[in-house]
Amino acid sequence: MAMTMTQKILAAKTGLPYVTAGQLVECKLDFVFANDITGPVAIDEFYKMGADRVFDPDKVALVPDHFTPNKDIAAAQLAKKTREFARRMKVHYFEVGRVGIEHALLPEKGLIKPGDVVIGADSHTCTHGALGAFATGVGSTDMAAGMATGKAWFKVPEAIKVTLRGKLRPYVSGKDVILHLIGMLGVDGARYQSLEFAGDIDSLSMDDRFTIANMAIEAGAKNGIFPVDGRTLEYLSAHGASPGVAYTADPDAPYARELVIQLDEVPMTVAFPHLPENAKTIQEAEDARIAIDQVVIGSCTNGRISDMRAAAEILKGRTVADRVRCLIIPATQEVWLQCVEEGLMDIFVKAGAAVSTPTCGPCLGGHMGILAPGERCVSTTNRNFVGRMGHVDSEVYLASPAVAAASAVTGYITSPHSL
Repeated sequence: MAMTMTQKILAAKTGLPYVTAGQLVECKLDFVFANDITGPVAIDEFYKMGADRVFDPDKVALVPDHFTPNKDIAAAQLAKKTREFARRMKVHYFEVGRVGIEHALLPEKGLIKPGDVVIGADSHTCTHGALGAFATGVGSTDMAAGMATGKAWFKVPEAIKVTLRGKLRPYVSGKDVILHLIGMLGVDGARYQSLEFAGDIDSLSMDDRFTIANMAIEAGAKNGIFPVDGRTLEYLSAHGASPGVAYTADPDAPYARELVIQLDEVPMTVAFPHLPENAKTIQEAEDARIAIDQVVIGSCTNGRISDMRAAAEILKGRTVADRVRCLIIPATQEVWLQCVEEGLMDIFVKAGAAVSTPTCGPCLGGHMGILAPGERCVSTTNRNFVGRMGHVDSEVYLASPAVAAASAVTGYITSPHSL
């Protein structure tokens, strides 16, 4: 029976010859993780289950990234709880100074590989589908069960095939592709389905793929997944990861829907408040002449080194507009250090930006960039819901690092070409 990439992975982890959409299956897990917000809840449930050890310490991680460095006493207590549990269970734990945003850090550390089944107590766990893994977000209770048993139940999702053709134009990135796609699908257009990418993926960098897979959830998808190719294998090798098992969809695999995106026709795209589906072209955004107060460049969506380079290219020799706060947040310490070594930090600071240690911080309205009533932010993060980054009367516009940096310079939503 023909199967999609996701179906093949789930079948392999159940020991079945095949699975079909809608089927309930119990799968063996290859990796389980949580952060400083979801982890403590999972830890409580873990002990309520009567568990006293994790199924495999090498396959569990706790990554403090949402409210770190600790923003207050409550955040410090959450971090302490995860730290103590990690030490007791001898699982992966990344202390401040060795920290990074979980969805950037775990691939960087070589902990995720093709063919894996991965659950994380965070909705953007789908990021790891860029490596050819089935990765999806779960609640803290499922996370607890996964830590204890090494297994999880799933309903096998239907799939939407997204075929990519051609190459992106200058300044257009994976962020524009996924915002464009969400604009086509809507925020629930792929509800509990797998977004399976195919076609000319070799033209996309791994960072582009991570960004696209990251925001699959913003279309309601269960997961996003890319096939494994030479770029994937190069990335895995560079980060000391196993090549895993590369699954490919059968030619006659069943899809609920098929879409084709011409990459050379994808415009720089901005998602207006208050949903990621409110996609506008950069021309529409410029025509609206929207004054902004803040720019955030970072997050699990766009905090990798290519994102930092894209921002630095725009900011070099320029300064941030007087009325704008520009926050730049590398996703991991390795990215942060690479920014230093490449001279990007000099560019950011001379431009008038504030550079942070790795943190999710402002993305979820946690800290280090909260918006006041009436303020507007252009952000490379993944959500622009009401009150997402602060006050309910603030606004968040989602964009690529290039657009965000150009907007920081002018004080309005701006195309890099306009500079």
